[in-house]
Amino acid sequence: MTTITPSPVKTKIPKVTKVPAIITTIQAMFDQFGLLERTQKKYGDIFYTPKSSMFPPYVIFSDPKGIEQVFTADPNYFEINQQTSAPVRALLGDYSLVLLDGIEHKRQRKLLMPPFHGERMKSYGQTIADVTQKVISQWQVGQSICIRDYTQEISLRVILKTIFGLDEGERYEQLRELLVDWLDIFNSPGKSLFLFLPWLQKNLGNWTPWGQFLRQKQLIHDILNTEIDRRRNNPDTLGEDILSLMISARDEDDQPMSKEEIRDELMTMLFAGHETTASTLAWEFYWLHYLPEVGQKFMTELNSLADKTDYSAILKLPYLNAVVSETLRMNPVVAMTGRHLTKPFELMGYTLEAGTSLFPCIYLTHQREDIYPEPKQFKPERFLERQFSPYEYLPFGGGNRRCLGYAFALFEMKLVLVTILSQVELELLDNRPLKSVRRGITFTPASGVKMRVKAIK
Repeated sequence: MTTITPSPVKTKIPKVTKVPAIITTIQAMFDQFGLLERTQKKYGDIFYTPKSSMFPPYVIFSDPKGIEQVFTADPNYFEINQQTSAPVRALLGDYSLVLLDGIEHKRQRKLLMPPFHGERMKSYGQTIADVTQKVISQWQVGQSICIRDYTQEISLRVILKTIFGLDEGERYEQLRELLVDWLDIFNSPGKSLFLFLPWLQKNLGNWTPWGQFLRQKQLIHDILNTEIDRRRNNPDTLGEDILSLMISARDEDDQPMSKEEIRDELMTMLFAGHETTASTLAWEFYWLHYLPEVGQKFMTELNSLADKTDYSAILKLPYLNAVVSETLRMNPVVAMTGRHLTKPFELMGYTLEAGTSLFPCIYLTHQREDIYPEPKQFKPERFLERQFSPYEYLPFGGGNRRCLGYAFALFEMKLVLVTILSQVELELLDNRPLKSVRRGITFTPASGVKMRVKAIK
């Protein structure tokens, strides 16, 4: 890929938004996607917000040409900004891959890449199918369920099994319960404010959200640190799980990852590896049942599959892939991806100073009428009719910061859908338009998607 080097500095910025940062932050907690659409309608495809006490100056844009400029630029033009990354840092820790720059980012990404690619990733297929089967085995005909509760349970069990090799026992149950409770602390737009407003982050005891958050985060850290030490001190306990691979990994200087690096990467995988997948899966079940013609096409393709345990064949199913892709377009789990300038940078004819944050907007890009005709309509066929560039379709971000686990997430979602819908017939109870609502730093379907078990095949 050709690297685009920004042109010499000029003095020109996009249209400036006028609403104070505190107001936009609160609006974003309760209606992020609506706020983005209203702002774009008023200011255009690219808009600039001046520096405030809360944030550095930042630019939000959705033009694929501008996104290409950023994703293909020299990474040395960018760094992680402390203010804009604070919510992610609070959740995942300083050593998370998503918060590293330069050489450290490149080193860590290289060390973490092997478990998520090629045959090793596909080897997780049986684990995904087994976990899904176990979770749904207690369903009964006529039972009403919140599908997101079950997709979260499935994705959490999958990530615990693939990361730690654990699917039962005291450590497993303790970690599973802690993670669920920890993530539920910010399970509404109002509670999510604690992640974004620093003056709310006061530890006043367990009766406050921030106090609960810090206490449970420390308990999770204690378990992870103990498990890292146990494995390092007992090489015989190392296996094929991701934690074992991380402990065994060495960089080009034959140096291992530190305990802090491993711990924060585990936090990243535990969060990004199950919370986001659970929400996207819930949306997929919603669309397959809200639009009967989509569900019928899906089931026709599924029924044509002779061996529903042939994971390679499942990955190649075109309509399944189109449904997953269209869900990620319509309902991204994050609104935008970010970069922070270390040097002046020319973007779409505008010159931006060092210290400006750039936000290619995933949501607005996916809603562009010129790329996706009738963007508010759920149409999987659009992914059968053409291939979109990585600057037009970016549910996992892009450039050198594209989500490392994207292939694993796609693999898991497809196997879970096939495993459940080949055995169970579901009926949608939330048979109405649903909105995305904020859950911490991600978005999930409102109500979690209520369904009923109609039949077990």
